[in-house]
Amino acid sequence: MPDRVTIVEVGPRDGLQNESSLVPTATKVQLVERLAATGLRHIEATSFVNPKAVPQLADAAEVMATIDRVDGVTYPVLVPNERGYEGALTAGATSISVFTAASESFTRRNVNATIAESIDRFRPIVDRAASDGIHVRGYVSTAWGCPFEGPIAPAAVHRVVEQLADLGIADVSIGDTIGVAVPGEIEPVMGPLLEFEADLRLALHLHDTRGMAMANTWAGLQLGIDTFDASVAGLGGCPFAPGATGNLATEDLVWMLHRHGIDTGIDLEALVEVARWISSELDRPVGGHVTGPRIWPWQGQPIAD
Repeated sequence: MPDRVTIVEVGPRDGLQNESSLVPTATKVQLVERLAATGLRHIEATSFVNPKAVPQLADAAEVMATIDRVDGVTYPVLVPNERGYEGALTAGATSISVFTAASESFTRRNVNATIAESIDRFRPIVDRAASDGIHVRGYVSTAWGCPFEGPIAPAAVHRVVEQLADLGIADVSIGDTIGVAVPGEIEPVMGPLLEFEADLRLALHLHDTRGMAMANTWAGLQLGIDTFDASVAGLGGCPFAPGATGNLATEDLVWMLHRHGIDTGIDLEALVEVARWISSELDRPVGGHVTGPRIWPWQGQPIAD
């Protein structure tokens, strides 16, 4: 079990991209800034995708230009192609994410390309980022199941990760996009990757569609995985994956980790207040479980001996 866990907050991007009503730019900026004030050090701010595909994030450049950036905090953005990379670079991004999937059907629906074609598309991005001093993260979606193909074999995930590693991407997030994984299925996918000869930094990106995200997190922790993606208030969903609901709530994850004495560097009470605030702004119930009427004095403290 790791002594410290890094959380990549994906709420401002993955959390908001599926909202049906357009979220004001000012609210997005405030969300990013409030999250940074909780101690989170990796906050995925937005996405430079085609605004016709994801209208909710059409204001990416304005969001990046307006955020009051905090020293020591990274604000990665999603980029699908070189045009998106140009936009991110112009907006001052220092960290980007590229994405593909372990399912051919999902990749075609998501980016209108095969897996191989999607990787070829961001090959020049990775090369340019290396020259520009930009950090690159890779996402592999549908690692446990696809809404169009059903279960995904672990070997399919491993093949995709191997291709990303060959490009020089060492930071890879493995996603349960539609929330179908159960704890016993985490090791067959993640275990071999932990022994991969490349120097990979692996993360788990777990959706809570069937209430399994926290249990799957625990399975990942037992393997030694120390980086997890999460979304404040459990916001999220994928517009290209029917049935995909919210992410693991960041505040729930922090509460569980702190109770087990695992450090995150995050102020839980401040994070809960952000979850309550953004849920009110979006006029929706809070998706997490630890945002009740009060924070108990022992909440988030290590379990007593």
